[in-house]
Amino acid sequence: MTSPTQAPEQTKAYEPHPYIGGRDAALRALTAWRAEGPGAPRVVILTGSTGTGRSRLLTGFLMLCDPEYREGLELDVLDPATVPPDLPAPAVPSAAGRTAAQTLWLLADHYGLSARRTADIFPELAQLPLSGRPVTIVVPDVDRAGPVRGAGEPARVVRDVLKPLAAVESVRLLADVPRELAAELAEGLPPGEARIIDLDAPEWADPEGLVLQAETLLNPQFGAPELPYTSEPDARRALADAIARSAGDGAGSRLTVQLAVQSILMHPEGFDPADASQLPASVGDVLDLHAQRLGTHPRTLRQILAPLALAEGDGLPVHLLTSLASAVAERDMSEDMARGMLLVAPFIRPVERTGEDVPEDERTLLGLQHPGIGEAVRAGIPDVPGAQARIAMELLEAVPDQDWAKAGTYVRDHIAGHTLEAGLLPRLLTDPGLFAHADPVRLRAAVEAVPPEQLDAPARTYLRTAPLLTRTQAPATYRAALLETAFVEDGLPEYAAVLRRVVPELPWHTLWSAPVAGVGAVTVGTLAPSVTASVLTPAPASASDSIAEASARQGAEAAPLAVAVSTVPLDTPGARPAKADDPTAPAVLVQDLATGAVIDADPARGQRPSDDERATGPLGFSRGADYVRVWRRGEQQGDEKIVTALISATPFTGTDLSPDGILLVATESGVKALRIRPAQPGATAAARRSVGPRAAGPESAQAPEPAQVPESAQVPESAQAPEPEPAAVRAPQAPGPDARPAV
Repeated sequence: MTSPTQAPEQTKAYEPHPYIGGRDAALRALTAWRAEGPGAPRVVILTGSTGTGRSRLLTGFLMLCDPEYREGLELDVLDPATVPPDLPAPAVPSAAGRTAAQTLWLLADHYGLSARRTADIFPELAQLPLSGRPVTIVVPDVDRAGPVRGAGEPARVVRDVLKPLAAVESVRLLADVPRELAAELAEGLPPGEARIIDLDAPEWADPEGLVLQAETLLNPQFGAPELPYTSEPDARRALADAIARSAGDGAGSRLTVQLAVQSILMHPEGFDPADASQLPASVGDVLDLHAQRLGTHPRTLRQILAPLALAEGDGLPVHLLTSLASAVAERDMSEDMARGMLLVAPFIRPVERTGEDVPEDERTLLGLQHPGIGEAVRAGIPDVPGAQARIAMELLEAVPDQDWAKAGTYVRDHIAGHTLEAGLLPRLLTDPGLFAHADPVRLRAAVEAVPPEQLDAPARTYLRTAPLLTRTQAPATYRAALLETAFVEDGLPEYAAVLRRVVPELPWHTLWSAPVAGVGAVTVGTLAPSVTASVLTPAPASASDSIAEASARQGAEAAPLAVAVSTVPLDTPGARPAKADDPTAPAVLVQDLATGAVIDADPARGQRPSDDERATGPLGFSRGADYVRVWRRGEQQGDEKIVTALISATPFTGTDLSPDGILLVATESGVKALRIRPAQPGATAAARRSVGPRAAGPESAQAPEPAQVPESAQVPESAQAPEPEPAAVRAPQAPGPDARPAV
């Protein structure tokens, strides 16, 4: 009870957060989660419409959670209920631009987990508290997840990353997710374990913070120009109050206030602070009022911004903007673009890119200031798929000579995203050149978003090969080589031929591929004319179109025939028992090394290359569980150079190399032959990158033991001579959608 002689205690006035400038109610809820107090939820889901300030709130809160950043803040002037305790910084794997798997691997790397599959990450996280390590995770920007906007990656992040994380009882999770996914994330958790903070809801309203935001933006101390309604404090406060009141405190309010002030300050002419009709209530209103004040029809402003609203990635190269705007508007926009850059200035941002591999005309990109602007512009486009189709056609026209190697980076890497939203992507997926040259992460994400029944055979081959392409991070030439082999394997030799034509520097040409189940060890050899028998089967349908040329090199009819000898199950068509008196012994399949045709001949009468022939041949090889490196011998010891490397989605069961450079490899599902071609400039570095130790995994750390084969089919030890460099090589893991990526 207060004594009559005592003055009543005054409520202390606290300063607002220096970055957020408000949102005290939400900050208190986030602080309670961080403090782990009684009754605090274990999982907090931050949501709201685009433009309500979710990202800004989360950034400001993380400032207070970072021990180093806290040192630069005056914490004593802030409300103690909004200041989290001084604890180690949480893990913050941002989902922006990343797939669900990539987001998980960021988390695994942060905690130094030994997991090699995504499914192993969650159990390992559950064990961390036993070692005294806290597991507090903040996942921002889920709405921006994925390399392709139309591929639905935010939902995949919620289902494959956030829900399993929330289910781990020792994990404390804070995630920023779109509203349509918030309830799904909370679903299934026990009562009281999860709390949804929807910034559009009245309980989280912050009208004073909105006024303070507008007032700060109008203040000359923070960069605003000196104007009657910015310089005079009362006038500035009155205008800030009017802007905030017009924007309300619901959907998009923070972005509406920001853009309204930017519009006014960039073009103050014609603005009357006393005219309430000039104050916007939404982001769309900002666009329309801004255009009207500058004497332009609002449709023109939206048409200029439309390509940016439909763009993928960080933005559009400047030189594409006019042609794409004309395509969307279906009229010539050249004159509008010439005088319209000042009109669009409050809503765009330049992105400068550097690097030797960035073309001069793509060093400057133009993007929108905020995704909410793109939503407002797209909402006014009557037919978004149609607009995207016109953009895609324009991008195709921008490919010089229809050669994807000459295409601009944006065209090559992002056309799939545009055609996906247009519903036309399957039509694009018949060009092997695009498969080889497009960024594999983006193209894979786009193709995976297409219903499988809509994909033709070439696209299915691409999808099957995509894990290898994303895993290697190799240049286009190596990606083309992997695809060339895949097309031959899948019986599409005409597509392999296209790649050999458009990428002439391929490190190998695939001669043939035969789908034989259960193949064990393989070896190359020769059959003398006197023991050569008839051909049981013709060359496989998957054989490449270079068979005739390869066969011609076998020489005259009297020359020995180069063959591939494989150990196979006894029931393999065309195979002979390795030992006639041993029904348990494997069978042996003999094939023409140049064509893959099955030969009816006794393998025991064949000859394999001698040790001297192997040692003096120009090429050697070394093998891991799912990779083979081919290297060229030098004149002296130590001069060897890596020519190329072949990797496989499944472990190799056998490998050999003929003296004239035909690489024979087998997995449990088949055998194939590749003619190794002379090394191209940069091939050594690409080969090392493709099978570097960074991608190593426990499943393939050692090569498998070879199956028992007849003596004539065994590979001598000299063929497996130690690789020149690097001295010790770990094989990469078998790839897959949940395998650790090479990042």
